[in-house]
Amino acid sequence: MTVLQRTLRALMASVISALLLAGLVWPQQALAAGVQDFPAELPGNAVLDTADLLSRAASAELDKRLLDLAQDHVDARLVTLRRLDYGLSLDGLGQELVERWSGADPDSALLLLLIESQNNSAAVVASPDLLDQLPEALLSSTAISTMGLPLREGARYRQAGLDALDRLEVVLQGGEDPGPPQLLERLPIETNIPSREDTASSNALLWVVVLLVVGTLVPMITWWVFSR
Repeated sequence: MTVLQRTLRALMASVISALLLAGLVWPQQALAAGVQDFPAELPGNAVLDTADLLSRAASAELDKRLLDLAQDHVDARLVTLRRLDYGLSLDGLGQELVERWSGADPDSALLLLLIESQNNSAAVVASPDLLDQLPEALLSSTAISTMGLPLREGARYRQAGLDALDRLEVVLQGGEDPGPPQLLERLPIETNIPSREDTASSNALLWVVVLLVVGTLVPMITWWVFSR
């Protein structure tokens, strides 16, 4: 085997090793969720944190706030998931869950708050008999604006749930809708820490391959030159 052949084989091995290493450390996509992935019966807990987004303290706090709405004859639940099945919207999943779980308590209407962590999106869906108190426009605004703001500002899942419950509880108790939160203009904070976008768009894999190739080729070329 010639020096050139050995060099080419070493180069190919380095590239393959780099690609395998990248495959091992590359984050795996979470499994998508559809209505079939949720219980057929209404869960016993008010918080169904399937995406594991909430701490134990946050779950307990939200569970209490959701149960407080029972005095308004509302069976309120919070559902989290990592990502949706292809072609399924978060509102669509909420509607399917309402149809599946409605009727568990004939004296209460069902209200679902949903959070998807992949896109930090939210949806608020209610059973038809609750829409007179909580119109579709209010539910949509609560999901997009009230919950959307803390989700966009650092994925604050607990705060998103609390803010939504604060707004909806006022309306359920006969008060005037307080409306979405006021958006304040914030100056960007300078930092040396790269953002998620900067990290995603970096050429880290390319540099790994280049360094591996250089580290393999230079010793071989040096040996070949001085061995002649």
